[in-house]
Amino acid sequence: MSAIDHPPAHTPAAGVLLLCRAAPDRVRPSAQLLRRPLLMAPAGEGWSVLVPAGESWRDNGANPAAVTADWAHALTADGDWPVVGLWWDADGAGFVVAAGLRRTVGHTWLADGTPLGGHEAMTALRARLGLDPVLDGAALDRLIEQDGGDDRADAAARVLGLVAVLARAGLHLGPGVIPGADAGRLCAAAGALPGAEPVDWPGWRAAERGALGVWTRGPRARALGTAEVAVGAALLVWSRRCARRGWRAAGVALVTDGALTLLYDRWRAGRG
Repeated sequence: MSAIDHPPAHTPAAGVLLLCRAAPDRVRPSAQLLRRPLLMAPAGEGWSVLVPAGESWRDNGANPAAVTADWAHALTADGDWPVVGLWWDADGAGFVVAAGLRRTVGHTWLADGTPLGGHEAMTALRARLGLDPVLDGAALDRLIEQDGGDDRADAAARVLGLVAVLARAGLHLGPGVIPGADAGRLCAAAGALPGAEPVDWPGWRAAERGALGVWTRGPRARALGTAEVAVGAALLVWSRRCARRGWRAAGVALVTDGALTLLYDRWRAGRG
């Protein structure tokens, strides 16, 4: 895809695209844990692209920026590879960058290309993807300038400009896989790419065989579950003294998740 490609004029309002800096075999286990129907395809050496099937990202009126940030963070929670999530809707477009336990950051452009935010997201993007600080850095900086160096640089054009910069790092989106394209065409284009495959939630048995299996059962799972219960219980005690509802909710969530982890490990051990 070239930087001058533009989405069709009848593009629907919103969409999401996830660019993973890892080969499909490494991405697949984490993508399955999203428990959403996705299409995955190679996108250049050391890259994979994840395309939501239809509008499967829509849930309870969630906006694409929030969904993209949540999914990108979840994909990298157990990995050492970054994800660049692209999103667009009628009001604008933007991107997020996530990598492991580091904070997920993002940048937004209004529909007319007006940038919202500073340089933090671009700085994180350069660092986490190992981009050239001079050549790529200059190109990225132009994307967050008020006029982008081009009076026609609306939000869609700036996202395409970002993809063009990532292409220098090996990203190659196949024909028709264009940020801003409607969901049907995007899925059809992704499905036609060599090596494309559907990604669905396979159940816990399959997840146990993946990269995250050590965290679903066994010694690490028990240690994680025990730690969650302990920290959650401490938060509950502290929240009673301070009357903080937020900390109480966090404590309940940790205790519940830890208890479920321990129960699942015990149940699976009993079934072999």
